[in-house]
Amino acid sequence: MDEAATEEILKIMQQYTSLCGRLNMFTPRDAFITAMCKGSLPPHYTLTVLSCTFSKVSPPHMRGEGTSTPTLGPYLGGDETPRQQVVAVGTPLPTPSLGAHQGPVMLTAKNLQCMRAILGLAHSHGAVLGTAWHLVLTTLQHLVWILGLKPSTGGSLKAAPKNDSSVITTAAMADLPVLSTMLSRLFESSQYLDDDALHHLIDALCKLSSESMELAYNNREPSLFAVAKLLETGLVNLGRVEVLWRPVTQHLLEVCAHPHARMREWGAEALTYLVKAALNQGAHSEALQTLLLMPLVEMSSTHLDIRQKQLDCTLALLHSNGEALSFGWPQVLTIVGSISEAHGDSLIRSAFQCLQLIVADFLPVMPCLQLCVETAAKFGSQNQELNVSLTAIGLLWHMADYLYQNAENQNGDALWMCLFQRLGELCVDPRSAVRKSAGQTLFSTINAHGSVLQHETWQAVLWQVLFPLLDRVRTLSGSASTEKINDMGGNILIHHSRNTAQKQWAETQVLTLSGVARVFHVKRDLLQTLGDFPKAWMLLLEFIENSALSKNNEVSLSALKSFQEILQISKQNPEGALLGSSSDPQGEAALWTNAWRVWYNIGIESTRPPSDSIVEDARSTNNFALLYIPSQPFLTALVQIFPHLFQHIKDRFGSSDFHKFATVVQNAVAAPIHGEASPIILPNLAEVMLTHLQESVLNAMDALHKEALAGTENLQVMVPSIFGQLLSFACYACQAHGKPRPKHHVDWVALNFVPFGERAMEMAVSLYVQTAQWPIVIQASILHSIIKSLHMPLSMKYNCPSPSTWKLAVNSLLAVLRVGLPIAHTNAVHFKNMWPDLAVTLEEFLFSSSNPPPTQSLEEQQCDEMLDCKVVQLIKECLLPHSSHIPKEFVLRIVALLNKGSIHSATSSTPVDTESTRKLREEFAKACFETLLQFSFLGGIVLPEGSVVNRLAVTSLLHRFQEVICHYVEDEQLSGKCPLPRHRMAEISFVLKAVATLTASLKKVPPDNVEQSVWEQLIALYPHLVSCSTSTSAQVCRSLREALHEYSDLLAPPRSSLRCNGPANDQERERHA
Repeated sequence: MDEAATEEILKIMQQYTSLCGRLNMFTPRDAFITAMCKGSLPPHYTLTVLSCTFSKVSPPHMRGEGTSTPTLGPYLGGDETPRQQVVAVGTPLPTPSLGAHQGPVMLTAKNLQCMRAILGLAHSHGAVLGTAWHLVLTTLQHLVWILGLKPSTGGSLKAAPKNDSSVITTAAMADLPVLSTMLSRLFESSQYLDDDALHHLIDALCKLSSESMELAYNNREPSLFAVAKLLETGLVNLGRVEVLWRPVTQHLLEVCAHPHARMREWGAEALTYLVKAALNQGAHSEALQTLLLMPLVEMSSTHLDIRQKQLDCTLALLHSNGEALSFGWPQVLTIVGSISEAHGDSLIRSAFQCLQLIVADFLPVMPCLQLCVETAAKFGSQNQELNVSLTAIGLLWHMADYLYQNAENQNGDALWMCLFQRLGELCVDPRSAVRKSAGQTLFSTINAHGSVLQHETWQAVLWQVLFPLLDRVRTLSGSASTEKINDMGGNILIHHSRNTAQKQWAETQVLTLSGVARVFHVKRDLLQTLGDFPKAWMLLLEFIENSALSKNNEVSLSALKSFQEILQISKQNPEGALLGSSSDPQGEAALWTNAWRVWYNIGIESTRPPSDSIVEDARSTNNFALLYIPSQPFLTALVQIFPHLFQHIKDRFGSSDFHKFATVVQNAVAAPIHGEASPIILPNLAEVMLTHLQESVLNAMDALHKEALAGTENLQVMVPSIFGQLLSFACYACQAHGKPRPKHHVDWVALNFVPFGERAMEMAVSLYVQTAQWPIVIQASILHSIIKSLHMPLSMKYNCPSPSTWKLAVNSLLAVLRVGLPIAHTNAVHFKNMWPDLAVTLEEFLFSSSNPPPTQSLEEQQCDEMLDCKVVQLIKECLLPHSSHIPKEFVLRIVALLNKGSIHSATSSTPVDTESTRKLREEFAKACFETLLQFSFLGGIVLPEGSVVNRLAVTSLLHRFQEVICHYVEDEQLSGKCPLPRHRMAEISFVLKAVATLTASLKKVPPDNVEQSVWEQLIALYPHLVSCSTSTSAQVCRSLREALHEYSDLLAPPRSSLRCNGPANDQERERHA
């Protein structure tokens, strides 16, 4: 049969098919269609495919029982006809109905002619095909497969560039573009179908696709014809998208979830292409925009390639339609935020790229900022890509800035709380870098933008964000691992201070507590208006106390710095009221009292020395890390807090509080320094100075000192206690800590306490000079306490660790005695116990058992002697003139002291010591002698009642003169021709001059005022003077001559019996002269 006849038959069949369809004669319609389909397929191919298809499509009641399917095979080139011209050879499409037909199949020209007829039928009469669409589409799918046509962009079919499975003749090859175009036009014409006919077409395509999916489960290569044509159908019917969107996209979503990669890929391609095309149609209502985006949302699956296509589509939508997505932002953010641990780095970065674009460009048009914040927080918490997490936190900061700048246009407080809560969650992320970045962002945001928050929101920030965060950080820090971390990934080196999880959590603890404290400091004026501020204040102090007592030095020091910060006075509130100026004083006082309690708890717990059992355990296990000793910076910071805190509690600061303070600072000063830290803390040997801790302790004492002088009665009562603590510190200059500490096998370094003790000594003296007249100071015997404290350095003298100590001590003694002795004379009852200690102190200083250093220069010796002379001067001016108010025993010891100092006999057991270079304290001896002379019966001086000083002074002098002269005579005889040492010659010369002076002075006193025993003692000295006349020293002879001249008057009868012979006596004296 020629081609023209076949064409006529096919046209008639098309007309019959259309007529049957219009008359709802489904069985004849399907029969004609089946015949045309069989004619288009290779011989033997159609029998299995279309018989199966027809039986499924045509129910029995439509076909009629016993009705056989008509066959037009002989007319259309079926198996009964002679073989036709073969134009194509290809492989059959795998299908359950194909049976065992696995070999290649051939298509003739007549098959292609029938195919064109089927295409024409479907194109022109698609509205009446109904369920027969499945027959048509199944046939076309097989033909397309055999011809090797593959889907391309948009759903159209094109010949594959290289197809080894198909052999196409040149004639057929020319027909392939035509057939492809006819196929495309067929589905383009679906836009003219009514809704029911369109649904029939879509149902047929979905059914055909489902069959392909079933085959693909067996890893066979699936046909993508149905998926491609679903896309093509959807694209041309976007004008009535509500009609087709749900069935088309629902099926494509099923395809996207298929395990076969090729099938899944084309399902995702079709779906994303449709979504982009639909949204490019223009403005849509909220419901429609949501409808169009929902399939894209539902694409999220376990298949990573589908997730990638979903994100690529989303990014493309943002670039092309971002401004128009007025109602679809929740869906877009849901897509972007659908990240999981199964997603790799690439997917995370792709999703985050979308979020970055959203935050950078679309915040002003976005109605769901809260969802955007939560999405950014998700990226911050994901653990696949650290850089993404850190950048996501930066996006949160960017959104905070946007919220702040557009506060009037937003329902801000709910957004702010969401932002703060998400950042708070990131502050406890397992990764230290994320925690650090989130913490810095959270606290910077609160401080920078907190002014826009309502009061209720501030309460929520405190109780729902900040304090829960502190609690979680504390809990997680306590349970963190102490195992060493060797690798952070990415060849990142870890500093030893961060090489365990516990150390990294310590950094977080520091950041969190300091951040909350900063908020309290910066926003204090605002927080004070909250009704529960006292509760928040107490809770913050509790966290500070807990952290300050941490064994981690970094955490504990930071807690104290936070303590310092929240106690600082703001410029707007110079009084430092925590509750503001309008609040009640009692509530204010309670807050400061609570701060004082926390300070004391931190101080007493952190500075308590380790118990003996802990020391023993550390020694036995050789693990001295058990011996926790607070660092010097920690103790310094602790003490530095006190002066400021004291300003707010001074009105209620009592003696018990002072003792608490004293215990803390004394323990703090006594804390040793570890050897590793000593080069940083301790100065060079040539540069002895106060450590920061010592200086802070003295500053705290100075604050108490000043307030006590100018303060109320409760502070003045503490003055004796302040003296006691200062004097205790003053003793450190000679003996640190007051008692030796047990030595352990730990590398601790002892501090140099000399400058500290000396400063404390100066402060005590200064305070006494200002308070000596106070009754409480007199009653507490403070002068006696000072003397006892100064006794140690004065008695040690040259054995003191530093020569400056005893020199300061003697000057201090002189200063306090000049102020205190006049008070002692008028308040003898309160000073009666002082005199013995004063006598011992003076004696042990003036006649110290310590020797000066051998390198001492002459100038230094003279300076030291001048200090001794100052002490004698004090005795002369402040003690002896008031002997009637001083105990007799004390006067006796002072006279003995002066007697001892007036003449220094040679102390060497060798009679001749020519090598000695030690200089006699001639000025000191002279001062002692002159003092004794002044307080003897000399010059008509009128002394107070009781002349015990006078009698003791003269008797002691004469006894001392005789002792020195006798020793000199004996030593000179033993020395022979060798001269005695220079200092011995100076000593005897001085004694002889003193004898002359004393004799002359006694003669000037009325005879009745001098006891007989004194004259007798003086005359008894004469033979010893004569014994000195054998001396070969011109200096000694000159002094001896002066003494003997004074004895001339004693060789005559007393003056009262020679009054008539006065001129003769005058002549005698002139002759002797």
